[in-house]
Amino acid sequence: MEKARTWEADLMLLITAMIWGLAFVAQRVGMKYVGPFTFNGVRFLLGCLPLLPILLRNRVKRPPSIPFKSKTVILGSAVTGCILFLGASLQQIGIVYTTAGKAGFITGLYVVIVPMLGLLWHDRSTHAGMWMGAFLAAVGMYFLSVTRSFTVSWGDLLVFFSAFLWAGHVQLAGWFSPRIGATRLAVIQYIICGVLSLIAAFLTENVSLSGIYQATIPILYGGLLSVGVAYTLQLVAQKSAPAAHAAILMSLETVFAALGGWLVLGETLSMRALFGCALILSGMFASQLYPLIKKSAG
Repeated sequence: MEKARTWEADLMLLITAMIWGLAFVAQRVGMKYVGPFTFNGVRFLLGCLPLLPILLRNRVKRPPSIPFKSKTVILGSAVTGCILFLGASLQQIGIVYTTAGKAGFITGLYVVIVPMLGLLWHDRSTHAGMWMGAFLAAVGMYFLSVTRSFTVSWGDLLVFFSAFLWAGHVQLAGWFSPRIGATRLAVIQYIICGVLSLIAAFLTENVSLSGIYQATIPILYGGLLSVGVAYTLQLVAQKSAPAAHAAILMSLETVFAALGGWLVLGETLSMRALFGCALILSGMFASQLYPLIKKSAG
């Protein structure tokens, strides 16, 4: 029974990684019809829908100990929602100027950046794997994005900056989530991100119903599947998935992004870029798995 639950959890995490990886393709396709802020605004508001039944069920089974109007809920939701908006905006704008595959691997750098940011909060749990992962990721980023003439794509740069915001979001969400509730925090921050994105869209873009209609499939994929369904699968799976399995399977998001870009969009990566991707993936694995391997060996 225990092995069956583990296999089910691994399968859910693999599906989650696939959904998130292919979302980079959907995000890029959607840019043909709507602007980045319009795309994010609609998809994040849609992403709340699959989580609302879970939120309502949780309120009935276990009423939240912290009221909605408390400072913790308001502050936590506002901060994480604003950072989510900034990270998603930079990533979505950057995808216009780079490939889905490169965006996936560059975004994946947040896995290495998270423990590095932990040093700012005086986190003493640094380890050799973290530094090894950071080094491999930095070298990989160089081969992936810096050309032989030492130029960097504007899109790669925007997605790279968004990776730092995703890392900061992970840190803050990890702190606020136990205090507010994971599902409640997710729903509120998605609403904040969606509303801010739509405000930015009406101020800077030509928002039209015809454009949204033409981008229906990418928006539905990015909202209902990527934001809503995948997040729910992750929550369920990580209750019983071993940490090592989860780390490996979630990192495969980057591989699915590159694979989807190749199959759907016809994107190709040079040998130099592929070598960079391999180094980034190795850095992600080293950063996540080193403490687990050391613990099991000890």
